[in-house]
Amino acid sequence: MAAETGWGRVESDGTVSVREGEAWRVVGEYPDGTPEEALAYFERKYNDLASEVSLLEARHRRGGASAADLRSAAKSLRGKVDGAAAVGDLAALEARLDALSGALAEASEAESAAARAAVEEAIVDRTALVERAEALAAQDPQSIQWKQTTAELNSLFERWQSQQQAGARLPKSVAQQLWKRFRDARATLDKERRAFYAELDETHKSARDQKTRLIEKAEALAPKGEEGIGTYRELLDQWKSAGRAGKKADDALWARFKAAGDALYGARSARESAEAEASQEKIVAKRALLDEAKAITDEPDLGRARALLTGIQRRWDEIGRIFPRDRERALDDELRRIEQNVRTREDADWKRNDPETKARANDMTRQLTDAIAKLEEDLAAAEASGDARAIAEARESLEARRAWLRALGG
Repeated sequence: MAAETGWGRVESDGTVSVREGEAWRVVGEYPDGTPEEALAYFERKYNDLASEVSLLEARHRRGGASAADLRSAAKSLRGKVDGAAAVGDLAALEARLDALSGALAEASEAESAAARAAVEEAIVDRTALVERAEALAAQDPQSIQWKQTTAELNSLFERWQSQQQAGARLPKSVAQQLWKRFRDARATLDKERRAFYAELDETHKSARDQKTRLIEKAEALAPKGEEGIGTYRELLDQWKSAGRAGKKADDALWARFKAAGDALYGARSARESAEAEASQEKIVAKRALLDEAKAITDEPDLGRARALLTGIQRRWDEIGRIFPRDRERALDDELRRIEQNVRTREDADWKRNDPETKARANDMTRQLTDAIAKLEEDLAAAEASGDARAIAEARESLEARRAWLRALGG
């Protein structure tokens, strides 16, 4: 006796069929169980298919999965549903899969367009890295700042690797072409960098050798003490033109060279300190002479003033030189002011007592005396006549001549 439900039917021999429209299609046999068990078995088959359809629909709704992959999975599942050995509304599952496939086809197109855009963008980005690397390689090797250039090239390579790992996959031919250009630029820079540093090493070695020889000459000056300072300065000029030997080597070499110079300058400093110490008594002695010399400026007798100054100058010279020099110059300047005072007084005295000057003054005195006598006569005549204007002019002229005479010492 057959058993039947809405979507399935079981014959008495255990044959199970599914309804498809108005017809029935045999899906299998279940001879060793009851009709209910037979239907339940094939209904579970249907439920499994329905679950797969629901899972695909859910993955599409959530997003994140590749539309192309989901489309392939839907196509495969569509093949399983078509003619499936299952009891249920297979037509509904097919309709859901058809609708899902249509939606996935549209999503796949959008996805493909986005993928193409991503590839194009990746090509642009990768090409920019290549062009920058080529620009670095095209620089004049003599003007390249190798530390900065190497750091930038390493950064470009890291970005290349990052784009290659996480970015869009480029067409193989394009990727190989770009990589060859990038690799060639790196190889060019690497070759030029090795040549640059090889030449730099040779330059540094030459500078080290030259500076080592200068150090040996500077250290050999030690027995000369401060007398070797002049030669050391000549060596210092040669040091400045010797070039660089590399920072670490230069620091060590300079420390040795400077130590040799410090020894020479130290000898001079020791000598100057000893001289300065020995000059303390001399400074006191010259200070005392300056105190004594102050009285010279007030001495009215010029001859005595000169004699006092000469005695002080003699004792000043006997005391000797003073160190440091600036202390000596300051003391000499004070004595020089006193010497200048005496010299100025002597010049003035000489001018007063010069015979030629005296003769000219005597002649002028006689002329003024005669003029005064004549003006006195003119004044007397004017007063006798009562001419006020003549009296005023005579008096004015007379006072002027008398003033000149007084200025000449008459």
